[in-house]
Amino acid sequence: MNKKISLGAAIAFMAVVASITFCVTMLFSQDIFNKMIANVTEKEQMYDKIEEIYTKINDNYLFTLDEEQFLNATGNGIMSGLNDRYARYYTQEEYAEKLKEDKGELVGIGVTVRYDTTNGYLTVEKVYVNSPAEAAGLQKGDVIIQIDDQDLSLITAIESTKLIQGEAGSKLNVVYRRDGVNETVEMVRKNVEIPAIESRMIADSGYIKIIDFTDATPGQFFATIENLQEQGATSLIFDVRNNGGGTLDSVLEMLDYLLPEGEIATSVDKSGNKQVLKNSDAREVTLPMVTITNGNTASASELFVQALKDYQKADSVGTTTYGKGVIQTTYALSDGSAIKMTTSYFNPPKSENFDGIGIKPNYEVALTKEQEQNFDMLDETNDPQLMKAIEVVNSLTES
Repeated sequence: MNKKISLGAAIAFMAVVASITFCVTMLFSQDIFNKMIANVTEKEQMYDKIEEIYTKINDNYLFTLDEEQFLNATGNGIMSGLNDRYARYYTQEEYAEKLKEDKGELVGIGVTVRYDTTNGYLTVEKVYVNSPAEAAGLQKGDVIIQIDDQDLSLITAIESTKLIQGEAGSKLNVVYRRDGVNETVEMVRKNVEIPAIESRMIADSGYIKIIDFTDATPGQFFATIENLQEQGATSLIFDVRNNGGGTLDSVLEMLDYLLPEGEIATSVDKSGNKQVLKNSDAREVTLPMVTITNGNTASASELFVQALKDYQKADSVGTTTYGKGVIQTTYALSDGSAIKMTTSYFNPPKSENFDGIGIKPNYEVALTKEQEQNFDMLDETNDPQLMKAIEVVNSLTES
């Protein structure tokens, strides 16, 4: 039964509602205003303190102030004050190098080197394909003892590697030692794509070691899988041990290639806002797969492992991963420097975030301390984690 109310009662009721709404709005606005005032005051205090420190230094410091060094140190100090283990300040030069690393490129002669603390020389660990070093005939094990007129034993490791780097198109003379004999070669520095993938056939399995996730990794990854399938691969083994991550876009693109249709990953910011980072299309690789992990498997490589698990595409072998499930965003500054800080969580498609926890393998297999120390010497004949991965993927192939 409907009840009628008088016009006067209705007006009075509306007035009460309006009054309550006004009060709530005022209180809410006042709270926001107070927070704004507090933030403004805090900012003024911070700026005043920096200015006060700078004035004291400028007025009283005995020596000449290096303005650039002071600004860079200030940037470093601010970022270290965030209590964010992944936050960082980049100088102009460091940020330029970071951009090249994210692209998977470097300017140099195309080698990976190891600094020998006993003599100060650089031992060649790897020579990149289509690099100046490869064209000049450098090989793994060669010892670089001099660059141009500089004896490397007289300078630091950082100074030595900086001598290898330089502008694309510039020349350098490298003296290297092989079997006790010194050779001198002239090379021209150029942009070299850093190999992010290593692969080979192990019986009928395609073994793929993913070294890093850069903008160049997906292209290398797709070409590698196609090549291994042409060689007759009936299963795939993905080795992401010691892979500390890289660009999120690259791993999302690679997972899209492997996974069926559905969400690949989502992010959640400090306000709880959820965003789908990428959806996979219906195309997928249907070969049996397995991943190999260890405690240095982190960030993007952990997402790679867990996403394959979530879609029941691949079990994992090895040890629990590092546990980094957060996203860092880099912001370029007006002078060419940059800052990086953690801005959100990223979550795998179906399971919980693994930040601070890591991902446990389906098959726990640990290396001995001696095997870890000689990791680069391990292969399918003496690497228990790889051997278990082969066993697992072979059982999937047979079934």
